[in-house]
Amino acid sequence: MKKTKPPAPASIDSEEVHQLRKLVMEGEGQHLEFKHKVSQPEKIVREMIAFANSEGGTLLIGVDDDGTLVGLKYPEEELLMVRQAIDQHIKQPLIYHDSLIEIIPNKFVLRLDIPPSPKRPLYFVDETNTRESFVRVKDMSIKASPQMNEIIRRKRQNKNVQFYFAEHELALMKYLDEHKTITLQEFENLTGLNQFVASRKLILLVLANVLKITASEKGDYYSRM
Repeated sequence: MKKTKPPAPASIDSEEVHQLRKLVMEGEGQHLEFKHKVSQPEKIVREMIAFANSEGGTLLIGVDDDGTLVGLKYPEEELLMVRQAIDQHIKQPLIYHDSLIEIIPNKFVLRLDIPPSPKRPLYFVDETNTRESFVRVKDMSIKASPQMNEIIRRKRQNKNVQFYFAEHELALMKYLDEHKTITLQEFENLTGLNQFVASRKLILLVLANVLKITASEKGDYYSRM
């Protein structure tokens, strides 16, 4: 007698599941991240910090990188691991909202919505008490530089910034006319300034909305607004 496969569990037809599928179709990006499960809670916490330090975002656990809804059998245990990792590695308040979405009987997607933090930048603190901060750039969470953290902190304070276009600033603008982007090291080489002074000048120009800073895995680069 020929054996037949058991029927696949029927998906649950609800508005919540419909909205989830619609969201997943957008794919990972600036405001959306997928995780198959909570195998490494520390990585989940870093992703949440990156969203909180940037424009906010949504983390879906129980979704493969290709957008397949695989679901979690024991979502409460996965959420507990996330909460414990947050308590262990973040000393500042992290605002987020968690919800469980049943996609098929007894299989769930854990949804974590993280708004921009009013206290950013937030830091990940490891077992040696070393602090690291992260920001979201497209579909990646990237370690933030000291300059990026300073810019995030001062932008949150929303204070007026004054600066003067002098010799080094003019040289920078001329350089950007030709090269479009510049790194801190390249600015130091261009002007002969030491790292501290060069860094201060770039930070002020970003805060004054003359430049924008973009984090990358190879370091920050600056460009005109």
